[in-house]
Amino acid sequence: MCLSGLDYFSTLGYQPAIAALAAGALAPFATLILVAVTLFAALPVYRRVASESPHGQGSIAMLERLMPHWKGKVFVLVLLGFAATDFMITATLSAADASAHLIENPFTPSWFTGKEVPITLVLLILLGALFLRGFTEVIWIAVTLVFSFLALNLVIIAVSAANIIGHPISVTNWIDSLFTAHGDPMMMLLVCLIVFPKLALGLSGFETGVAVMPQISKAPGDTEANPAGRIKGAKKLLTTAALIMSGFLVLSSIVTTVLIPAAEFQPGGSANGRALSWLAHHLMGDGFGTVYDVSTILILWFAGASALAGLLNLIPRYLPRFGMAPAWASAVRPLVLVVLLVAIGITVHFKASVDAQGAAYATGVLVLMSSAAIAVTISARRRGEKGKALLFGATSLVFIYTTVVNCVERPDGLKIAAFFIAAVLVVSLLSRFRRSTELRATSVMFDDCAVEIIRKASSAGLLRLIAHEPVKVSKRRYLHKHQHAILASHIPQRAPVVFLEIKVSDYSDFAQDIEVRGITRHGQWILEATAPSVSTSIAAIAMAIRDNYEVMPHIYFRWTEGNPLLNLAKFIFLGQGEIAPLTREVLREAEPNLQRRPWVHVG
Repeated sequence: MCLSGLDYFSTLGYQPAIAALAAGALAPFATLILVAVTLFAALPVYRRVASESPHGQGSIAMLERLMPHWKGKVFVLVLLGFAATDFMITATLSAADASAHLIENPFTPSWFTGKEVPITLVLLILLGALFLRGFTEVIWIAVTLVFSFLALNLVIIAVSAANIIGHPISVTNWIDSLFTAHGDPMMMLLVCLIVFPKLALGLSGFETGVAVMPQISKAPGDTEANPAGRIKGAKKLLTTAALIMSGFLVLSSIVTTVLIPAAEFQPGGSANGRALSWLAHHLMGDGFGTVYDVSTILILWFAGASALAGLLNLIPRYLPRFGMAPAWASAVRPLVLVVLLVAIGITVHFKASVDAQGAAYATGVLVLMSSAAIAVTISARRRGEKGKALLFGATSLVFIYTTVVNCVERPDGLKIAAFFIAAVLVVSLLSRFRRSTELRATSVMFDDCAVEIIRKASSAGLLRLIAHEPVKVSKRRYLHKHQHAILASHIPQRAPVVFLEIKVSDYSDFAQDIEVRGITRHGQWILEATAPSVSTSIAAIAMAIRDNYEVMPHIYFRWTEGNPLLNLAKFIFLGQGEIAPLTREVLREAEPNLQRRPWVHVG
């Protein structure tokens, strides 16, 4: 809970100030709406996500399963763009707020004033250095930071509540300001609903809560397919974190709104981005306030570390499997440097402003929560759970509405997200194109029948394979294909041949295990397999035959009709196309030694 709480609970460092800036005197009521959405919308959605994605993949993996082929892949890439927005802005916004707490502390030298950008950049560089050195055992650090931070917040709230009780005039002034500004309760409710999207940062912890599921111990009897104990623990984690955060959000919003002058929340005010810190200094002295500032700075800085860890885990989880990442994406250090450069660019662009980055952060959070709500709605509907599907569908509408309003009112978040989406799509497609001729089988396995066919059909150290598209499987078609190979490629009339047939599975996948099955049809020996791409799988099977059975494969093709550019596009996106030259190119890249390279014949 504390590992996910680095992101979730650390928002107490700036959330009360953002709520007061957005809603004014109505901030406690707007926060109550946020809490209601947390407990009765977000929490049920993510408890369902935990049940259906128990290995930490989250809602993105659910949607990938529910939407196959390229449609699902493109949707996942778009969501990865929003996830990158969420994680990156978490790091930059947290570092910016940490610098604000540092600068506003009374013991900080005056020459730090106005140096928000350089201080934030230093914090980000230190964050990058942490990852370059290694970022592994952080759970106990997270526990220490979160418990001490929450304890200090609880002390501040308790002292503030005592101050309010001792000076009830502050409550009277707050109530007067409510009715003076808004008139009647219905108008207040309407305003709270309107400003709710600006408070969406308080929902930021659910994706992180699901992401840490692999850290939860399994119960006796749990299996990888059904880790019931882990799922139960994750639901307990999500519920406990949501209840704790909801209590802190409501209480902190009340005490900060009642006790802090409204002008202090405005940009440039001493409570902007640090409302609870303002109370700590004014009610309990600069000594306690400084202790709170140090705790806040540490948890915000480490929240950035948690966010970057999530991003560094997210990119290798999807893009390499899609064939959509450069080779260096699997190495941590180059990826850290790229992420760090992007974070520096975002900080400079937003001038290390917490308020300015709030829109981008909210956009990323809300889109991911909308996608999670949509995923569980689709899942419930397919399982025939009509009642749950309607409830989750209503939740989806709430999140979609909130997302749209946030993007319309504060388009900066959408612009940043669009930049990340475009970057992910462009890099992914270029990488897929560049890696399209790789030997993409993760493994090749032959069943007993396939091994027997290879043994019987091998003669004089070679094996003749005739590539055959398994669309027409009549006896006449096999005889015609065999006769053409004899005439076009000068195969001896009585030489044994084997037909090699590849059925295209999910052509949007990049690589998978290939299982080769041996069968006999119309008296012909046939090796059949299922794979995402015809050319690369033929090459992989040929290389596996050479390596495992010490036989040199000779593969016989016919030229494919059609436009070469169109065939190239079919190969990249559909796994088909101009099979013969592409198979030869895959083999050429995989085996530079011409003497050991399987032969390709085209007629």
